[in-house]
Amino acid sequence: MIIFRDKPYRCTSEIVLDLVSGKWRISILNELSKGPVRFNQLQRLLPNATQRMLTMKLRMLESDGLIIRKVYPVSPPRVEYRLSELGEQLVPMLTMLCDFGSTYIDSFPDEVSYSDHKHA
Repeated sequence: MIIFRDKPYRCTSEIVLDLVSGKWRISILNELSKGPVRFNQLQRLLPNATQRMLTMKLRMLESDGLIIRKVYPVSPPRVEYRLSELGEQLVPMLTMLCDFGSTYIDSFPDEVSYSDHKHA
């Protein structure tokens, strides 16, 4: 048993799952894996995420050490997000998850349809 941040885990993979689980975390990390993104741009990339939810998830990812928030001292303030060095280590796993997702849905061709939004 591992106790990390006052929470018990059976193995370290459970910690990773906690870090990336949730509706928006993987989507945010995936977008940031392509390079730094401003908040408004991230909102456009994830149109179904509310501003409040996006702000909350970005703060959580920042407190987890996976992303870095940079505020530029200009008027109006400009805020940019990017993966931290620790977050960069997740990129191969994110790629593998997308690849597996594609392989998985390809095995059920009659159950797949795509909207106007791009899919990974």
